[in-house]
Amino acid sequence: MVLILFFLALISSTSHASNFNDFCVADLKAPESPSGYPCLPPNTLTADNFVFTLQLPNTTNPLLKAGINTAFVNDFPALNGLGVSAARVVIEKDGFFPLHTHSDATELIITVEGEITAGFVTPTKAYVKTLKSGDLMVIPKGLLHFVVNACKGKSTGFAVFSSSNPDVQ
Repeated sequence: MVLILFFLALISSTSHASNFNDFCVADLKAPESPSGYPCLPPNTLTADNFVFTLQLPNTTNPLLKAGINTAFVNDFPALNGLGVSAARVVIEKDGFFPLHTHSDATELIITVEGEITAGFVTPTKAYVKTLKSGDLMVIPKGLLHFVVNACKGKSTGFAVFSSSNPDVQ
């Protein structure tokens, strides 16, 4: 009996009733609140609500020589309340994303093709690294950071954020 109670306690401690928003596909027609969008009725959802194709950007900003496609909550309503989002980027030779910050999100940079140089600054130090295919770099929340492609060709990758709708400043 003690063993059964132990397993029941273990199972109940691993379930999280407070994660109600883990299954809350956004109703984008309703107004957004500080806690996110209201939920679509669960009985109206299909598997398609939980799938999103994040295309490679087909055009780049001529000044930056870089392009981005996002999977934020407004693009992918299933992210509502989950605290996660992503972007797919392409950076042409000599392209860049200039110094910027996300005050509400940590960013994880994942290099897929080519090489990029990425870095962030704190009040006392700069952290800069050239990333090759398969490399990841984390940018702590709120820190100024940049990405530059100084390799011989195009670079592609992903950015993952700890917010379903990260700000950019």
